[in-house]
Amino acid sequence: MQELPVNALATTSQATPVAPADLPLPRKFLIFGVMAFGMFMALIDIQIVAASLNEIQAGLSAGPDEISWVQTGYLMAELVMIPFSAFLAQALSTRWLFALSAALFTLASALCGMAWDIQSMTVFRVIQGFVGGAMVPTVFATGFALFTGKQRALIPAILGMVSVLAPTLGPTVGGWLTEVVGWRSIFYVNIVPGVAVAVLSMLLVRVDRPNLAMLKQIDYVHLVAMAVFLGGLEYVLEEGPRHEWLGDPAIATAAWFSLVGFALFLERSLRSSGPIVRLSPFRQSTFVLACVLSLVIGFGLYAATYLVPVFLGRVRGYNSLQIGTTVFVTGLAQILSTVVAARLSQRIDARWTISAGLLLFAASLWMFSAMTPEWGFAALFWPQVLRGFAIMLCIVPSVNMALNGFAAAELRYASGLFNLMRNLGGAIGIAVVNTWLQDQSRIHVARFGESLGESGRHAGEVVAQLAGRIGQLTADSSHALLMAQGELGRLVSRTALTLAFDDVFRLMAWMFVAALLLVPFCRTPPHAAQGAVVEAH
Repeated sequence: MQELPVNALATTSQATPVAPADLPLPRKFLIFGVMAFGMFMALIDIQIVAASLNEIQAGLSAGPDEISWVQTGYLMAELVMIPFSAFLAQALSTRWLFALSAALFTLASALCGMAWDIQSMTVFRVIQGFVGGAMVPTVFATGFALFTGKQRALIPAILGMVSVLAPTLGPTVGGWLTEVVGWRSIFYVNIVPGVAVAVLSMLLVRVDRPNLAMLKQIDYVHLVAMAVFLGGLEYVLEEGPRHEWLGDPAIATAAWFSLVGFALFLERSLRSSGPIVRLSPFRQSTFVLACVLSLVIGFGLYAATYLVPVFLGRVRGYNSLQIGTTVFVTGLAQILSTVVAARLSQRIDARWTISAGLLLFAASLWMFSAMTPEWGFAALFWPQVLRGFAIMLCIVPSVNMALNGFAAAELRYASGLFNLMRNLGGAIGIAVVNTWLQDQSRIHVARFGESLGESGRHAGEVVAQLAGRIGQLTADSSHALLMAQGELGRLVSRTALTLAFDDVFRLMAWMFVAALLLVPFCRTPPHAAQGAVVEAH
């Protein structure tokens, strides 16, 4: 792509006379604030919906397998757009890509609220995920292009907080809106802020210029290969735990198409004259290591955020509002940690910060591994606080490691690939912990069965005692015995599931300890030169 000096561009257009880093500081923060809010809106929408799937299923008369597509379709489309957004930002400009993304996201949200059946809801959610996926990597790239020096250190801290705070607040906001107003309100709530972000983006975000000629050079084979690869992979990861993985013909077919798509995607990335995704950032070893760490961090972040509400719902029987108020404390800890992480990133080597973050995150997961079926808000308080505090110490230095050292167009591609790795880590994490949870739960149920079989007399005594208590409420002794046996079965299942949660958190803790082995090999690259060039038409 052609690049011109700033002074040359100043003579050709009065709209963007200076490079992004040379804009007045208040304008830079205003641009960044608008885009960060758009990113928050896109991210929180995932977890808002996740907390209200039961109500949506009932409202649309959908089956259990059909309702999963409300989430799966969104995530598949988002995953495809994240790496594609760098190409579109160059072709359309950051201003128009972000404004169009916000506007179409708002329109898709309104259509989701008006959905009349599960098929229409799925289509609208796919559109919503696809257009919303462009906002996340675009904000990261723009933030690093706008700011330099100590100001730049705030960017990964702020965006990291947004990235983890949105999923944490989602269940609370979604549960409250669903309980008070109804499930359709979780989509309609996006309309006013979405319109505001779209309008403000058109008015304010003038940080680069479009290169519309790129739209004529799209390698559609590359685009389709990437869509098949990432969409198929997301489908396998989402549906695999529920359908015995490759034992299911549909999942096996999707895995095969994803593998073929990946091979073709790599071939076109390396040989195409106009690839839609450039893999050149992987030439930097620090970027590669930062992406691996991002994969691990995404695994832990999304898996832990997923597991705690599942525990509260399945073991404690909490509703969506109770779950939201219980996990809310994690978000408060993240806000506090953002300030600490931002200051540390300016004063000490990033490797020390991320090492502390990984260790504290592992410690929090180890604390979760002691859960009992009676754990509620009080018992979960400190493990959640520690997890919320630790995650920012992981995210901020990893973003700095990944994106410092890139300039101009390559920064966009680096941002897209880095964010893709974190989302992939989250998808892999949720799929893996679901599988671990199912396997460990079956193992513990089998062990309880063996123990009860070996000491059948004691089990019989427990059933007899329960039947005696129930018999005080009913004259039917056989019915009381059946109820007692059912109660014992529920007790065994509940305890086995809790032990399975403990095992999963313990395995995740060891994974974060193992990730520490990568940290000594990371080097924070020097800051890329800023303000030297602006992309031309």
